[in-house]
Amino acid sequence: MNERIIIETVDLKKIYGMGDIQVAALDGLSIKIRQGEFVSVMGPSGSGKSTLMNILGCLDRPTEGQYILNGEDISGLDKVALANIRNKQLGFIFQSYNLLPRMDALENVILPMVYQRENNLPSEERQEKAMAALESVGLTDRAHHLPKELSGGQQQRVAIARALVNDPVLILADEPTGNLDTQSSNEILELLHDMHERGRTIMMVTHESEIADHTGRVIYIRDGKLDADRLNGKNAKKMKQKLRETMAATVSKGGEA
Repeated sequence: MNERIIIETVDLKKIYGMGDIQVAALDGLSIKIRQGEFVSVMGPSGSGKSTLMNILGCLDRPTEGQYILNGEDISGLDKVALANIRNKQLGFIFQSYNLLPRMDALENVILPMVYQRENNLPSEERQEKAMAALESVGLTDRAHHLPKELSGGQQQRVAIARALVNDPVLILADEPTGNLDTQSSNEILELLHDMHERGRTIMMVTHESEIADHTGRVIYIRDGKLDADRLNGKNAKKMKQKLRETMAATVSKGGEA
């Protein structure tokens, strides 16, 4: 595989507490994620999944070890520098959507562009880019609806559009289907597959093995350490095909009605 490495962690440690009372949330974790991979992270509660995602998302820093993002060691950067990298290079999809309730869908998608200090775009260009992102998730007709006027699945699609709008090198998805019904979950999984097919690098935390089966690689973490790392490409292709057959059947039934 010749694709460049997007994520590399080297003996990553995150220790909470002081003195004799210390807990290692991550304990020497080393992983590599290459460009264009669709990877899921699994592990029991307290395994270190959330801590890992916080560090990979530049929301926290490791106690020891290295985190290299897109070729740059960012382990020791300060909060301002991390915030800049977070906005320019990362796209986030959260279980609870994290949309601002007083902003409509379009305004929520525009928001990451507002925070870009460099390459600040004119208002009209921001709106064009945000509408294009909403179009990619099938929501142009909901652009001026507030989050409370949208279903859970629609809110998550707005969140995906927001994650894509700055063209990030990495998408981090934290339980993206956790709050959704089966139909909405299928729609979000189909969007994730589409993003992956277009070359996006996606790392997703999930506690559901059926959701993890949609990804080409599954990383298991236990007690802050790498427990297993398995390729899942053939199974992921089967799951993707099954999903699309299910979605096509749903659309067909809707048309008959």
